[in-house]
Amino acid sequence: MLRSRLLPFVMVLAALVPVAAVVLVGTRPAGMTPPTHFVLVATAAAIASLASLALSIAGARARDGRAVLMGTAFSTMTALFMVHAFATPTIFTEGFNGMMPLAGGLSVPIGAALLALTALPALRRPHSVRPLVTLQAALFAGVLAFGVFGLLNPTVLPAVPQAKSSPALLLLFAGAFCLGLLIIRAVRTYLLTRRGADLAIALGCAWLSVTLWANLVIGPMTIGYFIGHALEICAVAMVAIPTALDLRRAGASRALVGDLTATELVEREEAYLGARVRALMVRLERRDRSTEEHTRRVAYLAARVGEELKLSPTARRHLAVGGLLHDIGKLSVPLEILNKPGKLTDAEFAAIKRHPEDGRRLLDELGGFPEAVRELVSDHHERLDGSGYPRGLTAMDMSLETRILAVCDVYDALVSDRVYRAAWTPERAFALLEEESDAYDQTVVAALKQAVCPSFVADLATAPVVAPRVRSPRTV
Repeated sequence: MLRSRLLPFVMVLAALVPVAAVVLVGTRPAGMTPPTHFVLVATAAAIASLASLALSIAGARARDGRAVLMGTAFSTMTALFMVHAFATPTIFTEGFNGMMPLAGGLSVPIGAALLALTALPALRRPHSVRPLVTLQAALFAGVLAFGVFGLLNPTVLPAVPQAKSSPALLLLFAGAFCLGLLIIRAVRTYLLTRRGADLAIALGCAWLSVTLWANLVIGPMTIGYFIGHALEICAVAMVAIPTALDLRRAGASRALVGDLTATELVEREEAYLGARVRALMVRLERRDRSTEEHTRRVAYLAARVGEELKLSPTARRHLAVGGLLHDIGKLSVPLEILNKPGKLTDAEFAAIKRHPEDGRRLLDELGGFPEAVRELVSDHHERLDGSGYPRGLTAMDMSLETRILAVCDVYDALVSDRVYRAAWTPERAFALLEEESDAYDQTVVAALKQAVCPSFVADLATAPVVAPRVRSPRTV
């Protein structure tokens, strides 16, 4: 838990250290012999090219268009970086060549623009990744061909963009804008997943931003310029490695896209919510499959409602985790009570009513679960009018997330078959939730109705359903 809390601060520090270095000493002259510059840059570019090729192959096999486009971005960046290396004075040219600043200045902005395109919906499940692979090969070959032309005709290309010039500042603005979008997407995904890998991608994009500044503002043959060289290659690794790991786990590349939904967290809790949540769900499934299926449905509904109400990523993550674990306290309830088809005795009902507190106690003992999640587990049977349990909270004491989980829990219990009764229709369940407006938040009920079936809302508007009143359905 401590490590997860410290991780964002560590990543921010890792982003600020090179910024501080560039600001403090970046403008100081730095000498490097042409052979040393060529060997270092060419070797780094070759390694990065192989990494981008591996990412593209993995993306093509997984039919993940976004991963292929990421590989295209990195291969194009590294091709330009390779041209920049080959344009090193006295290596393959007699003197200074305009291709060197041009390739160095274009590498990050072009790569950032291609990475920004990963948000295109058509890339989520493309019919074919072959056009993307073809585009990657064409861009890589085109950059190399352009580089060869520039090296063979050193007087054709002007030495642009010069540091602080108008073209350089324009490239800086365009690249920084694209990288800013990528950082926002990665941070948004991290707030849902809390995975260090997603935050690492944000760090990689931040390092690329430092590289932009070093290349386009500070200029060559400075300490900042060479810091930017190192950061560019490191940034490729920071972005490509987490993406490749996601593909290896049969997942998808999401951090640069930022469109991960809370419902997907529920569907793949081990990948996005961690092994501990998965372990608890496995334990619940082995003991009582019906309860495990109910908690998964409730978590899915709660996550959908959170998205419908446009809650923050953190709140939607809490709903996903809290929904999955809200009945974990039923591990302490005897199965003969949970599966009893008839009416419960007072003692049996009391045993079931202890499950919110038992679940909270279990999460407290395990540690590492946010207070918001633990409150969802302990308070999901509370009601706005104070008629719930175990604490008898009222509307003033219940968070919006708790209200959402309470409504979704009751709804799924009503529309699901139970050992003691048949499932209700959605119309009848919603009629009850609306009738008991003192107990259930009607804004949440309306959002749930919209999330379950938008057309159902339209049908109800023209033909309202009147259900028989049942004040105390067994929904424990």
